[in-house]
Amino acid sequence: MTTRERAYTKANNQRANQYTEIWVVGNPEDLAVMIQAARATGRLVYVSAPHLMGGDDTRHRRYLRLRNH
Repeated sequence: MTTRERAYTKANNQRANQYTEIWVVGNPEDLAVMIQAARATGRLVYVSAPHLMGGDDTRHRRYLRLRNH
């Protein structure tokens, strides 16, 4: 591995360690409370639009990116 490759790998690992990325599933009201709490603590970086689970399932799925620190 070259010096450039090692530096690139280290930088990517540091960026990856800064965030937690999760999919959350639940009722829209419950997700709204969770997202508001993450926003209030300053950890919320990104939240996707709600996606229906499909079929008879009325729950929604959302992608969240949260700061670790």
